[in-house]
Amino acid sequence: MADATVFEGKQSWRRLLFLHWAVPPEAVRGVVPRELPLDLRDGSAWVTVIAFDIRSARPPLVPPGLGIDFLETNVRTYVRLAGGEPAIWFFSLEASSALAVAAARLAYGLPYRFARMERGSEEGAEVYRTVRRQGPGAPGLEVRYRVGSSREPAAPGSLDEFLIERYALHVVRRRAVRTVRVRHRPYPLREVEVDSVSEDLLAAEEVDRPDTAPLAHFSDGVDVDVLRVVGD
Repeated sequence: MADATVFEGKQSWRRLLFLHWAVPPEAVRGVVPRELPLDLRDGSAWVTVIAFDIRSARPPLVPPGLGIDFLETNVRTYVRLAGGEPAIWFFSLEASSALAVAAARLAYGLPYRFARMERGSEEGAEVYRTVRRQGPGAPGLEVRYRVGSSREPAAPGSLDEFLIERYALHVVRRRAVRTVRVRHRPYPLREVEVDSVSEDLLAAEEVDRPDTAPLAHFSDGVDVDVLRVVGD
């Protein structure tokens, strides 16, 4: 019997800033479970930090007004199952909601951490900050950026599509690979200029990245269905 999906809830993802760096495959191979082949682009692996807002996250049958809102930052790379579709593997995820952290860790086994997070503006730039709630020296992110006009969506086969249009994530629990899917329209994109970025979330997961400006994408957001994949 083929795998099936079970609807698990809805979320709205808003004001997503994607920051990407190309890295040698060996920079992530020792951290990503061996069960998951890396998905490379022109011989390079990629790592991405995404800072965004989650609005009205809720399980099935719960009205939008009763959902929860929080900030999230996730840190990821790109994988496939053998012969399978493109997917994501998360090094870590930060959230400003303790409830969201507990629920995601319990339901999916995802490596969520509770963090102090804020979004604001300074001198015409948007500013997004997060620091894990684990005492002095905790890893975090501070990024300043400016959003511009609308641009074309990611073209099929492009690097843009490779990096942002991913609809499955894999979790390895007890050496078994489990999959969660999301369903949404392609991301509407806008031009974005990153003024500065300081982050050590990748280093906290023992992933080295180049000390160069990231490739960046920005989207005003999408409405999302969350689906758990179940086997026979």
